[in-house]
Amino acid sequence: MFAEIIIPAALPKNYTWSVPAHLQELIKVGCRVEVNLGKSKKYAGVVKRLHEEKPEFFETKDVLNVLDAEPVVFEEQLKLWDWIASYYMCSEGEVMAAALPAHFKLSSETILVYNEEYGDDFSSLDHDEYIVGEALLIKKELTLSEIQEILDSHNVYPVINRMIQKKVCYVWEALKQTYAPKKEIYILLNPEYDNEDKLSDLLNNWTRAPKQMELLLSYLHLLKTEGEVVKSSLLKKSGASEAQLKGLVEKNILRTEKRNVDRIQYLPKNVTIDFELTEIQQIAFEQVREQLQGKAVCLLHGVTSSGKTNIYIRLIEEYIKQGKQVLYMLPEIALTSQVIRRLQKHFGGYIGIYHSKFSQNERVEIWNKVKNGELRVILGARSSVFLPFQNLGLVICDEEHDTSFKQQEPAPRYNGRDAAIYFASLFGAKTLLGSGTPSIESYYNAATGKYGLVELLQRYGDLKLPPIQFVDTRSIVQKDKSKIILSPALIEAVKEVIERGKQVILFQNRRGYAPYQVCSVCGWIPQCKYCDVSLTYHKLSNKLVCHYCGTTYPPVHTCAACGSDKFVQRNFGTEKIEEQLQEIFPEAKVARMDIDTVKGKNAHDVLIQQFEQKRIDILVGTQMVVKGLDFDNVDLVGILDADGLLHFADFRVHERAFQLMEQVSGRAGRKEETGKVLVQTSQPQHPLLQIVQQHDYKMMFTEELKKRKEFAYPPFSRIIHLTFKHKIKEVVERAAVHYANTLKNKYGNYIVGPAEPVIGRIRNQYLMELLLKLPRDSKTINQCKKDLLEQIAILHQDKSFRSVTVVADVDAV
Repeated sequence: MFAEIIIPAALPKNYTWSVPAHLQELIKVGCRVEVNLGKSKKYAGVVKRLHEEKPEFFETKDVLNVLDAEPVVFEEQLKLWDWIASYYMCSEGEVMAAALPAHFKLSSETILVYNEEYGDDFSSLDHDEYIVGEALLIKKELTLSEIQEILDSHNVYPVINRMIQKKVCYVWEALKQTYAPKKEIYILLNPEYDNEDKLSDLLNNWTRAPKQMELLLSYLHLLKTEGEVVKSSLLKKSGASEAQLKGLVEKNILRTEKRNVDRIQYLPKNVTIDFELTEIQQIAFEQVREQLQGKAVCLLHGVTSSGKTNIYIRLIEEYIKQGKQVLYMLPEIALTSQVIRRLQKHFGGYIGIYHSKFSQNERVEIWNKVKNGELRVILGARSSVFLPFQNLGLVICDEEHDTSFKQQEPAPRYNGRDAAIYFASLFGAKTLLGSGTPSIESYYNAATGKYGLVELLQRYGDLKLPPIQFVDTRSIVQKDKSKIILSPALIEAVKEVIERGKQVILFQNRRGYAPYQVCSVCGWIPQCKYCDVSLTYHKLSNKLVCHYCGTTYPPVHTCAACGSDKFVQRNFGTEKIEEQLQEIFPEAKVARMDIDTVKGKNAHDVLIQQFEQKRIDILVGTQMVVKGLDFDNVDLVGILDADGLLHFADFRVHERAFQLMEQVSGRAGRKEETGKVLVQTSQPQHPLLQIVQQHDYKMMFTEELKKRKEFAYPPFSRIIHLTFKHKIKEVVERAAVHYANTLKNKYGNYIVGPAEPVIGRIRNQYLMELLLKLPRDSKTINQCKKDLLEQIAILHQDKSFRSVTVVADVDAV
């Protein structure tokens, strides 16, 4: 018997191992097995397929061990991995590495760890075992290669195996699972005192050890109020010591018991829906159900604050009652904290969260709970599409237009939304995409009938969308000719809103203090050593930071070119805005939300809750503040630099800018009042800004579609973006040109480039780019992907290009 096994490495093709007779009963598809690749590399791989076809061109090695009694992934997951690998031009090993929690992936040099419980009596060991035992006793751990040196032999496996069986040591890498269940010590009352009379007799005749008596009374009180008593909380609440507890245990009054507990606390499982849909929401809800009967995917285009989440909650309720599982995807971890509170209120312990801020142990627990069907609803970011659902009925992809659904680095560079649509189709499940500003591709699919379409164009409570006013920054002259941060009109508006006890959100898509500083004498700008990009000044940490590679530098006080000390700070980031606001409004509470301020697992949630509880008056932030967050009390939203959103070298720039501004303005006036939006710009006549002012998505869609058709961009084509990287500029340029020439005959009409990108060097690697705009015909696209991968392999055969990295990004955003 042979097994095709996926290992967490970037192999272009899955390798095949043979299954020895003693493991044939144990091995199953989806289980993890231990395998050897190369001389000594060991991996935990996942069995993709069992078969009887002996490989022709190589001798197979044996599978060493089966690590699971039951599969860790199901057939649907394996199909999803296969699809992602072929669609996004990467290996299944890379998909596996992204999909499984780290504790499921074992590889690396084998390490033998000494078992302290064995002691130091080595009389039962033979000669070789004795030598290794002595070395282990001194060093506590040895690698495989060290043991080979000690015994002066390569064949050390039999010795190691015998020592493991005798429990002298254990293998840390191969046999010791890194996931350990969390244990708590519970305190229980000795059963004989369950009898009320015996218990009161004990308490009334208590003579010595008054502290133990207090501890016992605390225990009985906790038992009554909480039902079960954990040792840590008993000692904390009673202020008693370990010794006093030990005394009660020795007297046989209390006893202790170790139990496995969940790392994440869940609420009781129940469904309580305590709201009615409005008439318009009800109509939309009926339409969604109707569309999903005929089509696998439906797009719900609901303007900001129209109550899309209420419709989702109603749908989730239906699927839970049918016994199905639901995946609710959001683009940002940030959003999960607000939505989870709403969903927990309605679905209690049926719901779990999954994203990258959880520890690896927590991820394993959620993984297992989804696999055994305990969790019915999962709320997660893009990685949650890899969870082992058994009975998926519905996928909801909220804010589907958001670029955060697309993974950038490392491979697989998949789009969570598109992967979820495919994954749902494997179960025959339905997918609902929701957005106030749908991506052009999704809206085009709905308009052409590929997806169902439901529109909800009225805000909850029939509130109007907030009016948008432009502040023309050209008419305001600063003394030092620098860019205006807070215009007089905006300051006045903020002041008026705060005096009424309402809140303000200000949006600027740059973090840090000053995005770059310039020598006012010669124009020199401090740049990163490793990237062709200017350094951003962060005042709080007093450092210059490169936002591309993360390198930090001390602040520059003299110009490296002319020695002058006269620097001008150009442009402004969220830190500088925060500082200015604190100067102008010393009484107001100002907070900042960007990557620098929300680093921990719960930092985001804390900030959002403070804002909800009105403990913050003005919130300044980057994109994080605009995405789907729901605050009742916000009456003013300011976009401080609209020009910065309109000038990117990207075909989607207008779509992006419209989505961002529309989403930001949607944060204002969500209850009772309409609110207003102020936009600072030097070009208020810009056609896109006029469309934003009218909140007219359809017009933006129509205008964009004309241009996209003219230049053959998506949705009228499929794009594959190739990036070439190398530390020598000439090499990468030659490689890109050589590669493009090999494709010219077949794909000449579809190729754009090669060309140097706007930022031509990142992390000391020079870059070149090549873009393919392919027709929407799957046969051509699939053939092209094969040809591209083949040409990359051929390029690497050439000695001078061997070290050029080529990264393929399908449907790049």
